[in-house]
Amino acid sequence: MKPEFKILSPTAILGYGFPEASFLRGMAEKPDLIAVDGGSTDPGPYYLGAGKPFTDRTGVKRDLRYMLTAGVRAGVPVVIGTAGGSGAAPHLEWCREIIVEIAREEKLSFKLAVIPTDVDKATVHAALDAGQIVPLDLVPPLTHAAIEASPHIVAQAGVEPFMRALAAGADVVLAGRAYDPACFAALPILRGYDPGLALHCGKILECAAIAATPGSGSDCALGILREDAFVLKALSDERRFTAESAAAHTLYEKSDPYHLPGPGGVLDLTECRFTELGDGTVEVRGSKHVDTPYMVKLEGSAAVGCRTVSIAGTRDPIMIASIDSILATVRQRVAHLLGGEAEAQVFFHLYGKNGVMGALEPQRDAVTHELGIVIEVVGKTQQQADTVCSLTRSTLLHYGYPGRVATAGNLAFPFSPSDLSAGTVFEFSLYHLMPIDPHTAFPFRMETVGEQEGAQ
Repeated sequence: MKPEFKILSPTAILGYGFPEASFLRGMAEKPDLIAVDGGSTDPGPYYLGAGKPFTDRTGVKRDLRYMLTAGVRAGVPVVIGTAGGSGAAPHLEWCREIIVEIAREEKLSFKLAVIPTDVDKATVHAALDAGQIVPLDLVPPLTHAAIEASPHIVAQAGVEPFMRALAAGADVVLAGRAYDPACFAALPILRGYDPGLALHCGKILECAAIAATPGSGSDCALGILREDAFVLKALSDERRFTAESAAAHTLYEKSDPYHLPGPGGVLDLTECRFTELGDGTVEVRGSKHVDTPYMVKLEGSAAVGCRTVSIAGTRDPIMIASIDSILATVRQRVAHLLGGEAEAQVFFHLYGKNGVMGALEPQRDAVTHELGIVIEVVGKTQQQADTVCSLTRSTLLHYGYPGRVATAGNLAFPFSPSDLSAGTVFEFSLYHLMPIDPHTAFPFRMETVGEQEGAQ
């Protein structure tokens, strides 16, 4: 029988934070690995395209300081996936600089493996010409123009590059964009644990205590891998795992509740079982990994213009009752007044009336006593977006709709200035699959951080 393999997941995303007491309780469990997922595409395409992190540097440094000092001093590997939020070259370097800074301040010395996962455009162009690029569901076919328009293209690396870095003796592994469970599953798979169990455990741990009840992305969780199962354990007295909470999180971000595709395989959960052990922990059995042709998901985003927004509210029941026709008329009037001098897309987001789900909202006739109105304008330039937003806002503010009594204005603005220039707008340009060779893709570089810094 294999010994237990313990994985400490401090937080759902690096920079979200965690209670010190929970982390220390996790370290008292003597974990074999400290791992954290550093990012996601959930915040949208801007951060990848702009090359900027979506978590704050102070928060990331705080989390990493706990992880690095505890891990390095205890001889526990620290593994980080999707550095900087999106995992492209600027995000990876941003996070590497924080790690080196902490090492200097805490007088730590360790071997750091850095795994870039950027994919150069020539490789993607060649794969597209060879007919090897496959779009994901609801994604249009890839074009050469979309490739060229994307400042950064990354691939979701699987466990293989992490395994190579750890086998080479890395104490800390920092990777670019990676399959979410990879940073948790690589070391136990390297040590011979079942890939299906390791990947499923990693899929839950990548969100830390979100899968507990009550859930939190800012608290720690422990995964305990065994030969034929794994156990989930909360590290705060405020939380516990239940069969329901663990199973519910297993359904998270899935179009198919039983199959989760990833690089080189599918996680098959058709025989998965969740059992409460009576002490706030849950045992999970039956997770299987089925090999498939090795493909990775490519991610890229391209600039499509500039955005300006204006936020307002109304409490006039007459305006609220006719809001759809009022907005349609305002849109037409603005287009007429501009006469082609500035072109932009105008979107109205009505919070209190389909603001969250939009056209998919099933309760389309719900009545509310107030509406939050977000005017969003996307133009080719910031000036065009500013111009169209300004005119749309002022036209809506003073529009004389049927039944209006007051003449001072239709909207209440929480901010002055009322119009906020939001800068460049990005949209996802690559969300496609591409085959790679897992044995050679994503080579790492080893650095000695600390007293005798340098690359090997």
